[in-house]
Amino acid sequence: MTHYLDFEKPLAEIEGKAEELRAMARKNEEMHVEDEAAALDRKADDLLKDLYKKLTPWRKCQVARHPDRPHCKDYIDALFTEYTPLAGDRGFADDHAVMGGLARFNDRPVVVIGHEKGNDTQSRIERNFGMARPEGYRKAIRLMEMADKFGLPVITLVDTPGAYPGKGAEERGQSEAIARSTEKCLQIGVPLVTVIIGEGGSGGAVAFATANRVAMLEHSVYSVISPEGCASILWKDAEKMREAAEALRLTAQDLLKLGVADKVIPEPLGGAHRAPLDAIEAVGKNISALLEEMDGMKPAELVKARRQKFLSMGSKGLAA
Repeated sequence: MTHYLDFEKPLAEIEGKAEELRAMARKNEEMHVEDEAAALDRKADDLLKDLYKKLTPWRKCQVARHPDRPHCKDYIDALFTEYTPLAGDRGFADDHAVMGGLARFNDRPVVVIGHEKGNDTQSRIERNFGMARPEGYRKAIRLMEMADKFGLPVITLVDTPGAYPGKGAEERGQSEAIARSTEKCLQIGVPLVTVIIGEGGSGGAVAFATANRVAMLEHSVYSVISPEGCASILWKDAEKMREAAEALRLTAQDLLKLGVADKVIPEPLGGAHRAPLDAIEAVGKNISALLEEMDGMKPAELVKARRQKFLSMGSKGLAA
């Protein structure tokens, strides 16, 4: 069943009518409705183009959070071979909100790490909706250290509303774990490529995204706080999330102008959830191209370039 966002309700009505006509025809072979259904399909396509022609920042947030959007596991299953997961932080437990391990990408040995939200009620609860605990970040540190030791490029897939703010996570050193993961990103002498595939929420995302190259899907978002959280702080009213989304400049297009993102990856019309395989293929091609840009660079050069990238951040696009 297709899940429609609130601004897609007119589209849902048209596509629903087309499907209803075809369902009636399947029950009664004497009915000839294909011309009428095809006309509705064309109308739906035109409306879809209009809706996605210029999405507001808040609508982009909604698309980035779409439950049918491909998640980290989908990308790993489609793009990587010989994936061997690593579990646990050797200190407390295994955090299922973070998945990662050794794999091959285009037959090249790599380490892949990402946030996984889950795709149904059970898996979302198991994955804690992609909100990592300290043990998740410490697992990522283990993987990055392994990658550095064996000279393997690191690919990270970011999709989280933020790090988990629960009491237990805070007791086990959530902020310290995030800081250590961010520090490790800056230290490793191997290529580090990040793709924001959905939400990039606050330090929980930065801990994986302090990379040589940061790419964002066209309708993904990346910000220091969610629009709802920002609105609650600034206006004491979470319903002002639309105004907050505008002010945060969290879209891929804004962040490309600001120099936070290096690449915006186009999505299929209607968002990645409408053609997941096409979106995944586009991400794979861009990861490959971004890794090629760093072929031949020495470890010291990679570390220096990564450090300089973040030291200079904020100086680009401020007048925009």
